[in-house]
Amino acid sequence: MISSVLRKGLLRQVRTATCQVARRTASTTAATAPTKVWPWALGAAATGGAAGFYYAGQPAAVKVTTTPGKIQAREKVSAKTIKEAYERLQKVLPEDGVTVDEEALEFHGFTSNSYHNEGAPNIVTFPRNTQQVVEIVKIANELNVPIIPVAGLTSLEGHFSAPYGGICVSFGENMDNIVAFHDQDMDIVVQPGVGWEDLNAFLKPHGMFFPLDPGPGACIGGMVGTGCSGTNAVRHGTMREWVLNVTAVMPDGSVIKTRQRPRKSSAGYDLTKLFIGSEGTLGIVTEITLKLATIPKETSVAVCDFPSIRDAAAVVPEIMMSGIQVGAVELLDDLMMKAINMANPRLGYEEKTTLFFKFSGPDKAQVERDIRLVSEIVNRHKGGKFKYAKTEAQKDELWEGRKAALWSSALLKPGCSIWTTDVVVPVSRLPDLIEHTKEDVAKSFLPCPMVGHVGDGNFHVFILFDRDSPEETAEAKRLNSRLIDRAILMEGSCTGEHAVGIGKKAYLPKELGESTVDLMRTIKNAIDPNGIMNPGKLIPDKE
Repeated sequence: MISSVLRKGLLRQVRTATCQVARRTASTTAATAPTKVWPWALGAAATGGAAGFYYAGQPAAVKVTTTPGKIQAREKVSAKTIKEAYERLQKVLPEDGVTVDEEALEFHGFTSNSYHNEGAPNIVTFPRNTQQVVEIVKIANELNVPIIPVAGLTSLEGHFSAPYGGICVSFGENMDNIVAFHDQDMDIVVQPGVGWEDLNAFLKPHGMFFPLDPGPGACIGGMVGTGCSGTNAVRHGTMREWVLNVTAVMPDGSVIKTRQRPRKSSAGYDLTKLFIGSEGTLGIVTEITLKLATIPKETSVAVCDFPSIRDAAAVVPEIMMSGIQVGAVELLDDLMMKAINMANPRLGYEEKTTLFFKFSGPDKAQVERDIRLVSEIVNRHKGGKFKYAKTEAQKDELWEGRKAALWSSALLKPGCSIWTTDVVVPVSRLPDLIEHTKEDVAKSFLPCPMVGHVGDGNFHVFILFDRDSPEETAEAKRLNSRLIDRAILMEGSCTGEHAVGIGKKAYLPKELGESTVDLMRTIKNAIDPNGIMNPGKLIPDKE
C-alpha cells in the first residue's frame, strides 16, 4: 500500500497538474476505465505487496430511483447534468478545488489495492473545510448525482470505486489538518485526510498515541468509514471504541455533530457508532474527535514456532482466558514464514507456523511477568524455542518478519496479484477455522499463505493468483467464498476490519439475516432518500 507521505505527495501532484485544466468543459460521457496503470502507482503497489486487479469499464452516471427494498435502482443522468454540476461546483470552490482531468479521475476511482475497480467519478473535488463540503453536497443532491468520499485511497473492497460515476470528494489533499488537541483530556479533533501514522508522529512528543494501526497510508476518515482495527485490536479494540464524535454533512447539506466531547454520555441514540462502518453511505464525515492513549513505558516482543497450525491457534483462547494483557498476537503459517525467509534470509526463522507477540506495561517487571506467563502457555501447546527481545534492536529484528509479511508473500508466485481475504470468528472457534481453511487451501493449485490478528479471532489468507488467468481468478473467488461461508457458519463475520464495500455486500443476508439487512435499508432510505451517498456499497442489492 502507499505510505502516508508518498500518498500525500502523489495526491498533491495530481491536483497541481490538473488545476491547469480545471476550467475545461466537463466530459459529456462518464469516465472510462484506464487502459494503463500509472508507473508510480505500480511502484507503490509493488512496494506494498499489492498488485493490480480488474479495470472494468463503468457506466455513465445515473439517477436514483428509490423503490421499497431496492435502493440501488437507478436511471441514467444526462451528460448535461454532469456538465451543470461541474459548472456549479466551479462557482462555489476555488480554482484548484475541482477538476475533470482524466488522470485525476482514474487516480480517484481505480486502485491496485482492490479487485473491485468498477468505475471512476466524473468530477473530483478537493474541499478545504466543512462548508465547502456542504456546497458540494447541496449541488449533488439537487441534481441527483452520486457522491463518493475518499481519503487515503487504501481500500481493499472497492469503497471509493464509482460504479455509477458521480462526484468524488477527496480529503487527502487539503482536509488533512489537526483541528484541536486537548492534551489534558487526551483527545484530538482531526479532519478526515489525516493519516494515522502522521497523527502518531504528532502525538509522540506528548507521550500519547492513537492505538489503531491498519495498513500504511490509511487516513482517519476511511478508518471511520470502515470501522477498521489492526494488530493492536486485541489490546485496544477497534475504531468503534476510539471515536468520541463526528461532524457530518448529511445528504441534504445540513451539518450534524453526533455528540459532545466527554468520555461517556447516555444522551439519546449513539449516532457516532451509526457513522462508524457506514462507508460514506449515510453522510460525509468532515471532522472526527478521537480518544488517545499514553505510550507504554515498557514494551517487548516475542516469537515462537509450533509443529502445527492447530497447536499455534490453540494458544490464543488460553491466553485470552488467562487475563494476560498482551498487546498483539499474530499468527503466520509455515508458507508465510517461508516467504519471509525468501525476502530476508538473514532473519533465519523456522519455516513453521509461528506466533508473534507484543507486550506492554507500566514497568519492566509487569512486562517480564506477562512474557513468563505466555511462555508457560506456549510450552503446554508444543511451542518451540520462545524468543523474546531484551533490547530495542532485538524488538525491531524479531518483529521484522511480521511487518514484511504482505510484500514477502508475493515472492511465492512472482508477478502475481494478491487477494487479501478477511474474516473473523469467536476466539474459541479460531483453531477449527484455521485448520479447516489450511486443509482447503492445501487442495488448491494456488499458493495461499496466512496471517492473522488471532488475538481477536481475525485472520487473512493471501490468495496469490494471475488476474489475467480466468482459471486462477475463478479459483481465487472460490477460495474466498468458501472461507467466508465457513466463518459465518462458525458465528463469525465476512469481514473483521476491511469492511463490506462492493466485495462483501452479497454475504450480509447470510450473516445478519434478511430482517436485519432490511432495517439497514430502512435507515439508508430515511437518511438518504435520493440514494446519492456512495451508492452501490455496503447495502446488498435486492432482487
